[in-house]
Amino acid sequence: MTLKANADYLFETSWEVCNKVGGIYTVITSKIKLMSEYYTNYIPIGPYVKEKAKFNFKEEKPDKIFAKAFKELEKRGVKCYYGKWLTSTEPITILVDFQNYNHNANNIKKWLYEKFGIDSMGAPFDFDEPIVWSYCVGLLLELVSKELKGKKAVLHCHEWMAGVSGLYLKSVSSPIKTVFTTHATMLGRAIAGSGSPLYDMLEGIDAVDAAYKFGVKEKFFTEKACANNFEVFTTVSEITGMEAEKLLGKKPDVLVLNGLDVSKFPTFEEASVQHHAHRERMREFIMYYFFPYYTFDIEQSLAFFIMGRNEFRNKGFDIFIKSLGRLNEQMKKEKHKKTIVTFFWMPLGTRGTKTEVSQNKISFYQLHEEVKAQTHHMTHKIIQNILTKKEKIDEDLITKDFLNDLNRLKLNFEKDNNPPLCSHNIGDESNNETIKAFYENGLLNRPEDCVKVILYPVYLTGVDGLLDLSYYEAINACHFGVFPSYYEPWGYTPLESAAMGVPALTTDLAGFGQFIKSKNTKNEGIFVLDRYHKSEEDQLKQFTSILHSYATMHRPERVKQKIIAKNLSTIADWRLLIKNYIDAHNLALTR
Repeated sequence: MTLKANADYLFETSWEVCNKVGGIYTVITSKIKLMSEYYTNYIPIGPYVKEKAKFNFKEEKPDKIFAKAFKELEKRGVKCYYGKWLTSTEPITILVDFQNYNHNANNIKKWLYEKFGIDSMGAPFDFDEPIVWSYCVGLLLELVSKELKGKKAVLHCHEWMAGVSGLYLKSVSSPIKTVFTTHATMLGRAIAGSGSPLYDMLEGIDAVDAAYKFGVKEKFFTEKACANNFEVFTTVSEITGMEAEKLLGKKPDVLVLNGLDVSKFPTFEEASVQHHAHRERMREFIMYYFFPYYTFDIEQSLAFFIMGRNEFRNKGFDIFIKSLGRLNEQMKKEKHKKTIVTFFWMPLGTRGTKTEVSQNKISFYQLHEEVKAQTHHMTHKIIQNILTKKEKIDEDLITKDFLNDLNRLKLNFEKDNNPPLCSHNIGDESNNETIKAFYENGLLNRPEDCVKVILYPVYLTGVDGLLDLSYYEAINACHFGVFPSYYEPWGYTPLESAAMGVPALTTDLAGFGQFIKSKNTKNEGIFVLDRYHKSEEDQLKQFTSILHSYATMHRPERVKQKIIAKNLSTIADWRLLIKNYIDAHNLALTR
């Protein structure tokens, strides 16, 4: 390694250390191996969440550098846990239990206002917990720094939830240097999510006034304080850097682009083999979801997918559904034989699987098992015929009883209406934004529709009771991943899709989209939809064109796109992008 990390200790703190909530968990876990290679003393710090820690944390006796600080903090009601985070390289990790310190929340908020001008009057509960935890991390590191005996140390804080620890260290003139990363500004996300044209508003915006207007003042002020008081301020992409400069009043010193440990993903050959297995399971789901009502050529079907939080506009669900509606009409006019089955993997609150879908599954597998049992009998009879040298195979291999049973099971399987638009029971389905958009754009799962849609509102765990595919298995089973985000500071999903050998679409409003656009001028494998300062009509025309082009490709063309996508994913390998993190840490030590 020619790049040298100059810090003796690196503390990386996030609300998502040992506590998976969102994308920052992936950022940290995917680079743990490399961070441990660069830093002998690399120590992530997170909150102690008992239900999660018992599965991914192994407690050990604390090192002497930390033992004294732990004892001191326990006297104040803060219990710290020292041990291994059960990830790839099992780094020593500290989890801080702040629950018995929560009564100090108002004092901490008063201190934040007096010292850094952070107005948290009337702040919601989701502000109090992280700032109390983060303040406790600051107390811990203040004590630990006294034991480091002149060693160079850096604290890297992810997002406002962890930022208070760095603000505390600045207030006590700690020798530990600080780096702050905002992955998405709270104000930017709130403006974009409201339907307002964020990128048209940035010039001349009164950020403080907007923070009050959009109800994120306490998080905005915390972000702003961290960006302007830490030694080094970083963001994860160019577009977030532009946003931060306008909203937080600080241009990032370094861009810490997000990568993946590409070595953890299957080779193209391995992914191809896995695709066939996972595709078959997905096809079984498609058959029992649609075939009770009508059938189509499953061999001529393609699976598209989108996944993400329920942020209808920010994640681009709105424009995707409109483009699918146009694609559906275009393919119907062209009398296409292909069927596009589109999965919307968007976790929502559910009340179980829809009864008719569960019944469809049961009926399908009853039919499946009946045929499987008879196939065993038929195989035995055919072998017997061959071995006894009969001139022809018995014509009574399929008995009338078997045919009658099949017919009975088939009648039990068939239904008269159209397949549901959502696989599970969700609250007030008729007013769900996604379902309403399906209706508005003629995506109704009718027999004549070339584009089918399924809102699948549960996490892909591999044991959800229907599809039963994990996150990566589900991606691998598909043909095209679509992520047309309006607001996406980076965007891991198209990168993960490409790493699994599945072509994907992103946009020039996503950090990853901007990054890949600069490297992929032919717009292949990973497609970039132009959304920045484009009219909706222009966006829809380009989007529908890309979808139609991919939907009508022949298999050799799709294989070519899969290879290009897989190759492109390697340019976002942490082996290449980790340099930005090391640069940020080294820069902090010089200030």
